[in-house]
Amino acid sequence: MKKCLLVFAAIVFVTFTSTAQKVEFKEYDLDNGLHVILHKENAAPVVTVGVMYQIGAKDEIEGRTGFAHFFEHLLFEGTENIERGKWFDIVSANGGSNNANTTQDRTYYYETFPSNKLEIGLWMESERMLHPKIEKIGVDTQNEVVKEEKRQRIDNAPYGKIIYRTGIDNHLFKVHPYGRSVIGSMDDLDAAELDEFIGFNEKYYNPNNAVLVVTGDINIEETKSLILDYFGTIENNAGPNVKLDIEEPAIDETRYATEYDTNIQIPAYIFSYITPKSVEKDAYTLDYISSILTGGNSSRMYKRMVDKDKVALQVLAFNQANQDYGTYTMGAIIKGEPDWDILKSTMDEEIKKLQTELISEKEYQKLQNQFETNYVQANSTVEGIASSLAKYYMLQGDTNRINKQLDIYRTITKEDIKRVANTYLNPNQRVEIKYLSGTEPVKDTTKQ
Repeated sequence: MKKCLLVFAAIVFVTFTSTAQKVEFKEYDLDNGLHVILHKENAAPVVTVGVMYQIGAKDEIEGRTGFAHFFEHLLFEGTENIERGKWFDIVSANGGSNNANTTQDRTYYYETFPSNKLEIGLWMESERMLHPKIEKIGVDTQNEVVKEEKRQRIDNAPYGKIIYRTGIDNHLFKVHPYGRSVIGSMDDLDAAELDEFIGFNEKYYNPNNAVLVVTGDINIEETKSLILDYFGTIENNAGPNVKLDIEEPAIDETRYATEYDTNIQIPAYIFSYITPKSVEKDAYTLDYISSILTGGNSSRMYKRMVDKDKVALQVLAFNQANQDYGTYTMGAIIKGEPDWDILKSTMDEEIKKLQTELISEKEYQKLQNQFETNYVQANSTVEGIASSLAKYYMLQGDTNRINKQLDIYRTITKEDIKRVANTYLNPNQRVEIKYLSGTEPVKDTTKQ
């Protein structure tokens, strides 16, 4: 969702020193099960209030996909005390910004305000949790918004099925719900009755299924008191969200697929693999591997395929570690008439080098510097810190992972990189996708 409003950007940015600093925080639970995390940062007069709910696309049922993402939009419609359509006006009038986003695993909402408007942020998020208005007019309005988003980002966007993985994950996951797209099915949303949306809210939008994070220029004790006032009396409408343990069978034989895109003229060739979940060190190691192979113009595949062999216009990679499984996708946008065998052998040769040779000391130091910089940048604003704290608590079960992340990267050795490449990036463990211009040919069902 991209409904950001302007906020005094010059003071939102909180600069770290050249080396990463420890993020101090306090956490506790309210009696209703709401987990609270507080981080005090007085460098600028700004605060972020964020609430993350343990509800993502993977939790939806067959025939009603897209609900988690739909609620990301629907719950800005209004509440018993916030008039319909006025959410963004209130935020803007108080000098703030807000946004929300959904993944396979969770949904996250947040507001950033001048620090003297902290109470407004807490009130608004408590309103969203306590009594949102879920009415037909709001459902119908947001149904059209979501459809337009799908058209813009996937249906009418070049390489949209790759970027948003709707043409990748369905080939990787045959059992686990990660095979479904986050945006879901428009037909499912059209078919749903109002009572189903109300029931979804009652099931998932409860204190014991959420974490509240407040970061920035706050007084800890005053903030605790406000949180108790606004959130302490909210009751749970349902029991704890019990997660299904669904195991995806390992890929043990190369899968082949073809996807079509009417928005492109230049085809692409994709390798995609199932990889470890986010808590595992090997998931971090795959971040290193992704950077080595396709991380910018100095990466191995770029120099080989774009600069040297001139068989590609660009290379790409996405390493994404989720709560249950991760995925690693790499590929190339092709230059000239595609020779699939050459493309495949070239990509495999670069993977094989990682599997048989240790990377150079220069590459290794570059990786460590790069990921320290990434860490500092990700946690250089109170918004970034809020998101990180919520994510590590909810998805990895350890809020202090925010302070352990760099140490994990620093413990990755050259030998780890070689081992992980051998463990996960073999031809019999992947899906190979030809991404072509045009529409899928109509199958001839005529009986001979």
